[in-house]
Amino acid sequence: MALVKGNILLEHVRGSLGDEITIYERNGRIIIAKKRGPSNKKPTEKQLEARYKMKVAAAYAIEILKDPELEAYYKSKAGPGQNAYNMAVKDAYHSPEVQGIRFEETTVVVTAKNEFRVAEVEVRLYDAAEIQVERGKAVLGRNGVDWYYKAAHWPAGGKVIIEVVDLPGNGTLRELRVE
Repeated sequence: MALVKGNILLEHVRGSLGDEITIYERNGRIIIAKKRGPSNKKPTEKQLEARYKMKVAAAYAIEILKDPELEAYYKSKAGPGQNAYNMAVKDAYHSPEVQGIRFEETTVVVTAKNEFRVAEVEVRLYDAAEIQVERGKAVLGRNGVDWYYKAAHWPAGGKVIIEVVDLPGNGTLRELRVE
């Protein structure tokens, strides 16, 4: 790979020259690199999974950027050399995280994080016999990270399942036993 500076000949040239080199621009810099060909190795299961995930993320980005409000949101998150499409793909590729779950009397407090935006948090309560007794959406707290769900019925010996969903619809589940 070579970086080109001040060469008037290559200033407006982009693409491949034969099967030898490729010329492209990234972040305002002209780069000349050896042309890569297709791999002869069979892709691993993990690679196939990553390719599929990227295909879904790209499809999400194309569709979501038809909404001017969401396009403006993603554009506001873009840095130098990035655009709204890049940010939408990045958001769709990564799932939100559940950083913590705590109980304050009959309130479940979920600390959830996503690089972009957590869209919703759902809480499901099950009794000791694994029968769902309650289900509802948590409310975002003032700090923008903690989500609160006030339970009407607290199942002793049961469990709590929390689902955190981000803007593209990626979900993360956490299960916790209630003693």
